[in-house]
Amino acid sequence: MRILLALVALFAFASCVSQRFASGEVDELIAVEIGGMTQWIAAHGDEAHLPVLLWLHGGPGAAQMPVARAFNRNLESEFIVIHWDQRGAGKSNPRDFDDSKMTVERFVEDVHEVTRYLKQRFGRERIYLLGHSWGSQIGIAAAHRYPDDYIAYIGVSQMVDGADAQVIAEHELRRRLEDRGRARELRRLDRLDGPPYRDHGDYVTFAKMLDAMGMNMDVPMRRLAAAAIRSDLYSSGDLVRWLRGANRGSGPMWDETQALETLEFAPSVAVPCFFIMGEQDFNTPAALVDRLLDRLESPHKELIVFEGAAHTPFFADPERFLSALRRIKKTTSS
Repeated sequence: MRILLALVALFAFASCVSQRFASGEVDELIAVEIGGMTQWIAAHGDEAHLPVLLWLHGGPGAAQMPVARAFNRNLESEFIVIHWDQRGAGKSNPRDFDDSKMTVERFVEDVHEVTRYLKQRFGRERIYLLGHSWGSQIGIAAAHRYPDDYIAYIGVSQMVDGADAQVIAEHELRRRLEDRGRARELRRLDRLDGPPYRDHGDYVTFAKMLDAMGMNMDVPMRRLAAAAIRSDLYSSGDLVRWLRGANRGSGPMWDETQALETLEFAPSVAVPCFFIMGEQDFNTPAALVDRLLDRLESPHKELIVFEGAAHTPFFADPERFLSALRRIKKTTSS
């Protein structure tokens, strides 16, 4: 963390608030009042006529805005891509932020408010909704509750049941550590109280162990930090806020989120649903999405698995990710 903060201190950027529609291009960074606080939205697309795709980042707190274009700028040829810093994340994480306002219900209603804003601003009747990890939890809830707002729902690294996911991941992590004779790591794993992990600190330690074994993130934090530093959407202060929000994570609502099971709060989604999962993802295992597909009521349900990818398939293989979203767009275009 000290290294990352030192990197942030070395780079200062002027705040960039722009509106540009040259040659039909969409390039905007907007402050909007959402859920009683100022929240920030970035919109980018090669043409103003493209469909709108709202991307809900993970975490909570893991804002995509400063890193997304370094990896997935190619999506802007097919969509007006919206990256929104959710409350408590990135540019939407002021120093006086009240983390008691971090509740699942509040986040779902924030999604609804952002969606209404985007529909009005871009003159759309419906938009695409994509949720990654934590974003998939609130995304599928919003799609269940407000299906008339959306063309389709895309769950990337879809959360289904946190407790079951931890059990599956712990079993596989233990197997890999045993196969490689990693006695010290096994002792460290044994000291944790789980699964399921009732203590947020224990879970953070567990997640880092998954990372170290290639079972979680597809790119190291240092690479994400380097991309964020180069972003013209973030000032040096925004980078500090980004790190602060990412470190907070789901801590303030850990008990609430651990009790969630997707099929209980979103048993049906009245729009087509597509789930993109990494084969090596043991943060949100694809095996649990098979269970979800069996029981979820939807006019269309489809699972797309990226071999060799883990929890961030859009980072692992940007071109394949673009191809998948291009096909989803073609499938759902009326």
